[in-house]
Amino acid sequence: MDVKTLSAMLGHVSAATTLDIYTHITDDMQRTAAGNIDRGIGKAAPSEGGSAVGEECATGQDERPRMTDFKPVLPDRRRAGTGYIGQKGPNLWEGRYSPMWIDGKKHSRNVYAHTREECEEKLKVLIVEMKAELAELKRRKAKGTLPPQKPEKGK
Repeated sequence: MDVKTLSAMLGHVSAATTLDIYTHITDDMQRTAAGNIDRGIGKAAPSEGGSAVGEECATGQDERPRMTDFKPVLPDRRRAGTGYIGQKGPNLWEGRYSPMWIDGKKHSRNVYAHTREECEEKLKVLIVEMKAELAELKRRKAKGTLPPQKPEKGK
């Protein structure tokens, strides 16, 4: 299907948004483009296994993934109370824990580290601390010693 139709079906404002989200450049695509530039500008001879300028479109079409082969990357579902770890940059990992608090809302806290392993360790400590804090709040609420919560704005 054409990008404009897909964009409208997904509810995107423009086709550029759809292309930014759902198109990805592979290493093979970069090598093919570099070879085309070399042959087109530098008049270089095709490398072994390569093809002449423009042939990638005609002969390589069966080899390229088709739109029907596209599978979106979806985050794995996780059990509640287990936390989340994601890479924010080449040397930055973020761990997040968002338990349901006694006020009925999720309260998130984050930890950051340079490696995934370091982030996992920090997240384990954070989860233990937050569970202990939540248990103490529940205990105090049951005893009636918890100070009243501030009302939300607009209510």
